[in-house]
Amino acid sequence: MSALSVRQIRCRYLVLYGLRWLPAGLLIPVMILLMQERGLSLSQIGLVVTAQGLIVLALELPTGGFADALGRKPVLVVAWVTCVISLVVFVVADSFWIFFLSWGLQGVYRALDSGPLESWYVDATLAADPEAEYERGLGYAGTVIGVAIGAGALLSGGLVALGPIGPVSALTLPVLAAVVLQTVALVALLILLVETRSAKGTGALRASVTEAPRMVGQAFGLLRRSRVLLALVTVELFWGFGMVTFESLLPVRLAEVVGDADRAAALLGPATSVAWLANAAGAALTPLMLRHLGAAPSAALLRVLQGVTVVGMGLFAGPVGVLIAFLACYAVHGASNPLHMGLLHRQVDGPYRTSVISLNSMMAQPAGALGALVLTALADRTSISLAMFVGAVVLAVAAPLYLPAWRAERRTRSGQGDSTASLPTRPPHDAADPVQPVDRAADLARTSGNADGGRGASA
Repeated sequence: MSALSVRQIRCRYLVLYGLRWLPAGLLIPVMILLMQERGLSLSQIGLVVTAQGLIVLALELPTGGFADALGRKPVLVVAWVTCVISLVVFVVADSFWIFFLSWGLQGVYRALDSGPLESWYVDATLAADPEAEYERGLGYAGTVIGVAIGAGALLSGGLVALGPIGPVSALTLPVLAAVVLQTVALVALLILLVETRSAKGTGALRASVTEAPRMVGQAFGLLRRSRVLLALVTVELFWGFGMVTFESLLPVRLAEVVGDADRAAALLGPATSVAWLANAAGAALTPLMLRHLGAAPSAALLRVLQGVTVVGMGLFAGPVGVLIAFLACYAVHGASNPLHMGLLHRQVDGPYRTSVISLNSMMAQPAGALGALVLTALADRTSISLAMFVGAVVLAVAAPLYLPAWRAERRTRSGQGDSTASLPTRPPHDAADPVQPVDRAADLARTSGNADGGRGASA
């Protein structure tokens, strides 16, 4: 890994990160509406989406440990191949069970994809230069994800407006384009991601299968020893449940307000593009929040604000009001993600990083599956607005879970002075703890890089 310079590693990471999220931008505006077009009710869609969450719950930690033990590149290759297959199945799906299969394959992809690319970037950067500020690249990733998903959503809206083409419906065109772009991303991954592994072949595979459970055990051990880490990953339970409101229910809410699914999808394409630019702009505000409030208080405040924006999406009567609330929601989302991920990264170092990221993601996926079941069923039986209000409350009540990190920040201020006021701190580990913290003086403001933004959401 150290054969590349820090700059080369960062550039490759950002290119791959952008290619990874570009297909997602194409899919976000149309996936729910396409399933409705092909005959699924909201409750059935909720059950289909649950397939992804349940499979991620089963595979998230084992695949994270596997990536730490075997290597990040082979796991990512399998993940991105699985994504291509799942999208091809989605294109031809015309029944509940075929959609269920497609989302199940998406669950395998999500579990395999969760963490290895980011972990490769951080570890490769530190291998090239132990003093390098990897936070800068994580911050730039916020801009990349905003541009990538925004561009994908804009392209999606354009394709919907062009369609239908022959037997292909307007809502299917963006999914076909996503298959092509995901294949391009896979080729780029094979070329750009360079990883040095001590062992290869069947022997390494067998050793990795044996080693993966130990990696998972160490991640859980760190969770037991760190109250800050425990609280941070618990935030994901509420976050995953509440994100159903603006990822799955918003397209249906907009179609309800507009009165036509195709018109809503055409509107949602450019709106999602602008939303992800707002996401990047929100990330650019994190250094200001850090200077005045600190990482944990800022993250807690943003959880409440995001709940307020979701209430707006559910209550406003016209498409303009719904879309303004949608843009505000993504601006808050962009500001909160680099704060949360920056705090999380500083709870672990070394070979367990992917396992801990997987542990964090594992909390969000089953919670999202539960949210999809509960909120879509509630929307079917009552109204979409009420379902969005319930999701907004769940988002907001996660705010107190940042208190342990806030207390750690206050202890750091009192012990080290004002110069460390915005550091995301970690509690000391037991002397026998094999997972030692990184003693780095980098401010979390660097998680946002500069005015270019921070790490984006998981679409």
